[in-house]
Amino acid sequence: MEVELLYWSGCPSYPRALEQLERELAAVGLEGVEVHVREVRTEEEAAAQGFVGSPTIRVNGKDVVDPGDLPPALNCRLYIRRDGRYSPTPDPLDLREALERAISEEVTDGKDRAA
Repeated sequence: MEVELLYWSGCPSYPRALEQLERELAAVGLEGVEVHVREVRTEEEAAAQGFVGSPTIRVNGKDVVDPGDLPPALNCRLYIRRDGRYSPTPDPLDLREALERAISEEVTDGKDRAA
């Protein structure tokens, strides 16, 4: 499983997002999974990586919260939590569900390969 946290240094929320991600990894039994933390430094890098703001968390290449039609940019990302509040980090349940989906997909893919 590949877990990434992409950030821009101009946005102060990525350390909090990393702590939140590590808690959710532990909650679903994935404490040993390495989180690849990568800084996006330029607008060109943002465009090449589809980076829509900091922090962006991806599991197996999929954003944990669909960015919709947000354009790539070096900026701070704003999330809407399930209770309607705005937040600089994703809702913990969105993180957990993304991780659980990835686990389920890996189990399904493993069964398909074994058949």
